[in-house]
Amino acid sequence: MFSQVLTIVLPVFLLVGIGYATARTGILSQAVGEALGQFVYVIAIPVLIFKTLATVSSDTDAPWAMWAAYFGGVALAWTAGTLIIRKLFAREARAGVIGGISAGFANTVMVGIPLVSAVLGKDGLVPLILLISVHLPVMTIVTAILMERAAALDGTAEARSALVVLRSILASLVRNPIVIAIVSAMVWRLTGLPLTGILEDVLSRISATSLPLALLSLGMSMVLYGIRGNLLPGLLLSLIKVGVMPGMVLLLALHVFHLPPLWTAAMTLTAACPTGVNAFIFANRYGTGHAMSANSITLTTAAAVLTCGLWVILLDRLGLIGVPGG
Repeated sequence: MFSQVLTIVLPVFLLVGIGYATARTGILSQAVGEALGQFVYVIAIPVLIFKTLATVSSDTDAPWAMWAAYFGGVALAWTAGTLIIRKLFAREARAGVIGGISAGFANTVMVGIPLVSAVLGKDGLVPLILLISVHLPVMTIVTAILMERAAALDGTAEARSALVVLRSILASLVRNPIVIAIVSAMVWRLTGLPLTGILEDVLSRISATSLPLALLSLGMSMVLYGIRGNLLPGLLLSLIKVGVMPGMVLLLALHVFHLPPLWTAAMTLTAACPTGVNAFIFANRYGTGHAMSANSITLTTAAAVLTCGLWVILLDRLGLIGVPGG
């Protein structure tokens, strides 16, 4: 059974490994990796998101239950991560927020899209991209508000009003390529125009590059993170990220919100993805938690072949997906 799962999951993470090897050995420079990552983030992934949302079946209901199931898992993982860093390791409030991010912020774009596409096919991308449409705004807003409060608790900054924080975040989000792609897709759908002909062909060619290049660029960026000191916090946060969070999402999706099998599987696999690089970005921005966030990213990504493979097996055993030969 596991060999069949490996044939699906392993190619996804082999591309991450190839990207890492090319950067580590110097075959491609770090500048190339950064340029590749920029292309993926600014052009390729937004085009894929636009193309998917612009052509998704119009009878798709508002996915409130799906969002509730996923963010319920995020809330549990985030709370657990924060409590571990604050209570077990006696760190400051800002580090507790970084602990929560490291435990609850999945790499929904660089890993989630390729993984869900490989396991569930194009149909699985629909619920995932509907999640991505709210994931970044929700996580960014929550992080900023919690970090403002934490900075005030730590005495490192005066608390700003939630309205001021929200205005700053929204100004940043309106320039985000993924947000622009989502809004553009919604506008396109309102026009009622079909996505056909040369335009569809060009978008298909660009979006076809997004998945392999996303994985390669992620692998190249992993050289920047590595394993840093104070390993135990990162290890505990990693266990929450790849174990507790997807488990809670699966339970909520199945037994509370009764999501369709495809949507349940897509949300569980997304929750099982490694910690997103946003954790380290926030750690840099707020000047704390660098080691725990870097270790979480590295450990969860390195173990992803095994951990994601095990979740695929569980989803297959539950009858939510069908693994060929399984």
